[in-house]
Amino acid sequence: MSRYIRPEILSMSGYVAGEQPASDSDVIKLNTNENPYRASEKSYNAIRRVLEFGLSRYPDPRAAEFCEIVGRKYGIDPATILCGNGSDDILTILTRTFVGSGELLRLPYPTYILYRSLAEIQGAGSELIHFNEDWSLPDNFYSAGENLRLVFLPNPNSPSGTVIPKERIVEIADNLPCPLVIDEAYIDFADDSCIDLAGRHKRIIVTRTFSKSHSLAGLRFGYLVAAVELVEQMLKVKDSYNCDTISIAAAAAAISDESWQVENRKKIIATRNRLTEKMRAMGFNVPDSKANFTWNTRTDINVRLIYEYLKSQGVLVRYMNYPDWGDGLRISVGTDEQVDKCLELIRQFVEK
Repeated sequence: MSRYIRPEILSMSGYVAGEQPASDSDVIKLNTNENPYRASEKSYNAIRRVLEFGLSRYPDPRAAEFCEIVGRKYGIDPATILCGNGSDDILTILTRTFVGSGELLRLPYPTYILYRSLAEIQGAGSELIHFNEDWSLPDNFYSAGENLRLVFLPNPNSPSGTVIPKERIVEIADNLPCPLVIDEAYIDFADDSCIDLAGRHKRIIVTRTFSKSHSLAGLRFGYLVAAVELVEQMLKVKDSYNCDTISIAAAAAAISDESWQVENRKKIIATRNRLTEKMRAMGFNVPDSKANFTWNTRTDINVRLIYEYLKSQGVLVRYMNYPDWGDGLRISVGTDEQVDKCLELIRQFVEK
């Protein structure tokens, strides 16, 4: 049956998500950067209200209520906002809108591997620009490049959790011949968003998600902010009703609950800092993370064996191996109890 499949699809490996055990499993999941805490109660109340009203009507295709709330929150025009079924849907819309067959998408390396899959689906090429050893970007990241149509820059980056300063991002955007997408999936655990730049710089696009800092990974909701004229074109590409009524209502309630978010951020950052300190004390190299995970490497131990040992003990972390860069363990920030168990098991392994 393969003769019916596009050659681009046959040749690609496809994105592989982190392992997802059964929902009733007692496995500690520190492998997919989910938020370990229950979402805002306002989100659950919003979902209950929707269910009472019923689901017989189509959702608002533009999620206008949500866009109005975000517009007031950040002082931006609601017409610059486009919503999606998680930020992966947003990234798909962006790639389909700007990058055609035989054209080029650029991204740093190592980073979120879905970007390459999106290019492959389009029959496009992906150009990987290696980070410097300190996780800064080299100058050729903003060189012109033939057929370059779009650049992805996750900030904070995964797997490192590191950030590119805002002034550097403006410099990159000023020199690129195409739109620059700042993927801010983890920005609520960092210090400075670029969302205001999307309103001032025509080539900067910012994407956000509710999966991490709002504890709504299972809901699937994300959005982008871009120049109105770009949003108008992306509306032609997105599915007609790509966000359902429940997700729109829950996201609108979640982003309105400032006190929940402040408290949740405080807990995640405190645990992240403690995780970083303890892993460094055990001999791991851990860059300063501004996300809800840490990247842990060392040269004297095969870290894949640590991953396998943790898994055998009911703790999942993410083992990642990047050709021409190296491997490591990406550990999501869980509750203090979950992180303590993970740290104790790692200590047992490295000291045996």
